[in-house]
Parts: sequence; structure tokens; C-alpha cells
Amino acid sequence: MRGARALPLFILETGKPMAHTLDDKRPVFDHSATPNAGRMPAWIRQRLGGEAQYGLTAGAVRQHALHTVCEEARCPNRAECWSRGTATFMLLGDTCTRACGFCAVKTGKPSWFDAGEPRRVADAVLGMGLDYVVLTSVNRDDLADGGAGIFAATLLELARRKPGIGLEVLTPDFHACQDKAVALFDAALHEADTRMVWGHNVETVPVLYKTVRKGSDYQRSLQLLAKAARLPRVEAKSALMLGLGETRAEVLAVLRDLRDAGVQRVSLGQYLRPSRYHLPVKEYITPAQFSDYEAAARALGFAWVKAGALVRSSYHAEEEQTGQADEGDHG
Repeated sequence: MRGARALPLFILETGKPMAHTLDDKRPVFDHSATPNAGRMPAWIRQRLGGEAQYGLTAGAVRQHALHTVCEEARCPNRAECWSRGTATFMLLGDTCTRACGFCAVKTGKPSWFDAGEPRRVADAVLGMGLDYVVLTSVNRDDLADGGAGIFAATLLELARRKPGIGLEVLTPDFHACQDKAVALFDAALHEADTRMVWGHNVETVPVLYKTVRKGSDYQRSLQLLAKAARLPRVEAKSALMLGLGETRAEVLAVLRDLRDAGVQRVSLGQYLRPSRYHLPVKEYITPAQFSDYEAAARALGFAWVKAGALVRSSYHAEEEQTGQADEGDHG
């Protein structure tokens, strides 16, 4: 829905500092010996947002004692999204059980779990007057349901307290518990009598998984997306980061796999190195290349496409599309 207000990515977690130093967040891997492909091109550089809404959104984050992953993950769109009053709620804490080479979220043994989190997310949503909400989380392989229960409870709470609200989730792959997770989401949507977009990001091409997504499996991700797409109240969505060494043919093959799995929405963006310890950028994708990928995705039948250097999986998630390509670098 155009004009709906979604949310900046943050974790409802009190009693912790709002940001960490680089040393606090140093990952378990170290790729610092490998440089990027070159200097970041002009079409990627972004100004800090200066609009009034940036301060209002930042103030709301502080008011609700929220721990932002816009800051934690060093998202390049934080300035723009906060200036628009948009964001994505991150559930289940700030510690991931996996160590992906591209991700700035810290790896470790999670201890965060709060059964009251669904209620507190809904409190924040209602307080901010939002009409569209995206929920995401770290991987929680330590939990029997992978965290799906908290997702489902939050969806129910939001639908109960604000009927008609737009709902989107961006989930892990729910390794070893996919069927349980799918059943929980299906039951929640049926009980709430509502629909949602279910996103799960394949992130990169299969040949790069061992380097980029350790602990994940390309076929397992496709399997989850296919199960999500088969649910009657769900539209499936995925995303790719480009510039990690993939070829055009490999990207097009992934897009075909996603369509074969029933995925309707896709976003493609430039990988940007969060720190010197993370995987290096192998290539900066040009705006013309992104336009080519967008056209290819639409030709394959995707109903919703975003492609551009600073596009991320939840970028303009609330936006409806009518099939034609949007203008601008963001897709």
C-alpha cells in the first residue's frame, strides 16, 4: 500500500547500549587481508538524511528503549528510511547462531528470549501509527521451533490490535523445523484471518554458499520458499546481494529457481562490506546492470521487483507495484 508507514530495523531489547564499538562486534572470521575491487563508485554514496522525520523516528526508537539493527548492521539506507519514518522490527535478540561472511550482526550463543515481545512490538507499532510492519530475526538454531513461535504470536497480536495492518516477515530458513514453522505461520494467519508477505533471502548464488553463507543451504532455502508460496494467505519473497563474485548467468539461474518455487517478489542490491573483517566486494554493479536484472526478473513473471545499488530486502516493502519498472537507482 503506497504511503503506508513501515518501520527502521530494530530489536526490542532494554538495558543494553544503543550501539557497539567495532571491537565489540568483530566477527569470528577475518577477511581483512583481501581488499575490495576498488573505490566505491559515485552512484552508491549516500547523504545522511536530514529531514525532520529522521529525528522523529530516532526519537521514537529511543523512547521505546529499542536496540536498532539499522545501526548494528550498518544498513546504508538508515538515513533515508528513518527520514521516511520506516523500519523493520527484529525479534529474538541481536545474537545469531550462524556466521555469514557478509553480515554485521554478531555471532554467538544467544540467551535472549522474551515471551512478552509480541505485546511490546504491538505497543510500539500502535504508538508510532504504522500501517505496514516488517518482522525479521537472527537465526535461532538453538530453539526447537527456530523462533517461529514468536513470529506467529507477534503476527496474531498485531492483527488483533490493528485489523487490516499490512504484515511482512523476513525469516531464517528454520533448519530442521521447517514444517513446524510453516504450520505455526499458517495457523496464525488463519486465526487472524489475514494475509502476509513471507520473505526468506537466498542472498547469493549456490556456488558461493560455502564462503558467503556458512551453515546455510541453497536447496533448503528454496524448499522453505516453496512451502511458504503454497500457503493460501502468503506471497513469497526473496533477495540477492550482488558483487560477491557471481556471474550474470548464475544470477539469472537463481531468479528462475525462485520463480519455479513460486516466489512472487524479489529484490536485488549491491553487497557493501560492513567492516574490513567481512567479505570483500568483488564487483560494483552498475545502474545499467541493475536495470538489466530488473527487466529479466519482470520477464520471468515476478510481480514485484526492486533492483538497485542500495536496495535491501525490506526496502520500500510496503510499496505496491503495477508491473512496470520504477525509476531511480533503488529500483
